Amino acid sequence: MQIDLTGTELRQATQQDWRTVADITAEAFANDPVNRHIFGKPESIRSMFRVMAREMYVPSGMCHLHAAGGATMWMPPDVEAAPGQFGLFKFALGQLRRGTPGAIKRGMAVSELMQKWHPKDPHYYLFTIGTTESARGKGVGKGLLRPVLEACDAAAMPVYLENSNPNNSGFYAAHGFERMGVFHIDGDDSPVMEPMWREPKAS
Repeated sequence: MQIDLTGTELRQATQQDWRTVADITAEAFANDPVNRHIFGKPESIRSMFRVMAREMYVPSGMCHLHAAGGATMWMPPDVEAAPGQFGLFKFALGQLRRGTPGAIKRGMAVSELMQKWHPKDPHYYLFTIGTTESARGKGVGKGLLRPVLEACDAAAMPVYLENSNPNNSGFYAAHGFERMGVFHIDGDDSPVMEPMWREPKAS
């Protein structure tokens, strides 16, 4: 599927951009309820996103950068990607150095929960979308989503995401996403994730 970025402030991230993609995402998720519960500290969250960007989403997925300070990480349908042994080592080392006790175990448990909820039908998967603090409230999030959603509509391709912050539910709903359910990540008192699905829109 071709994503037309002409006339937008977006560009496709290259392998050299992995750190930029990760660090913008980490800034956006620094106070995210789910990520704070799992990893505990912003440095730990940033370490995790650096591994995911470098090992999976930049080389195997599709990542965009917005000129004003935004980033997305997508995975196309039928692409099976996972961190290699070196990536897993980097993840574990980062959490041991910067994370809170139990971060690795909590992260692996949530990953398993996410896999259980993940739809089997072909779809584009929005792993993350985020902006820097200075870019918030300026339409950057909409700008990051629009070209991909338009391309998905043209290709009759659905989109899936897991919303980890209830404050963002309205934003996703406004772009056509519907809640599939909700699950606690670590017991009844823990934060929740909200799997959301978007059917392609007719032109």
